[in-house]
Amino acid sequence: MSILKEFKEFAVKGNAMDLAIGVIIGGAFSTIVNSIVKDLVMPVAGTASGGLDFSNKFIRLGDIPPSFKGNPDSFKDLQTAGVAVFGYGSFITVLINFLILAFIVFMMVKGINALRRLERKPEEEQPAEPPPTPEDIVLLREIRDSLKREPR
Repeated sequence: MSILKEFKEFAVKGNAMDLAIGVIIGGAFSTIVNSIVKDLVMPVAGTASGGLDFSNKFIRLGDIPPSFKGNPDSFKDLQTAGVAVFGYGSFITVLINFLILAFIVFMMVKGINALRRLERKPEEEQPAEPPPTPEDIVLLREIRDSLKREPR
């Protein structure tokens, strides 16, 4: 089988297409979560913590070059200039992104599992018909019943 033919079979399979759609939707969903964290959660967290801006929290590890023209208190300016900085605020933001995304995915899976349980319940509520009794058991029961009826 040629490689082109194998690739075509792989690419056209439902699983590969489902995966591609999931990746595309996941990328779009990630953008939404990033916006939620950056535009909604972090300002509230900053206000609650006394005006802290987590995205600009860092520890400068390297020296500022003499040609530096930016703000020495700006994480982005220092990064652009190539100064080594330990950006823990950026990490906190990404960590919050992950936790929100993980929680949303957890809730989606939980909802889907609840729907699946609802679908299964009608089947489970209907008692299954017992299998027919084998003929030899029926015959033995008839013999037993007839022996019980006969006087001894």
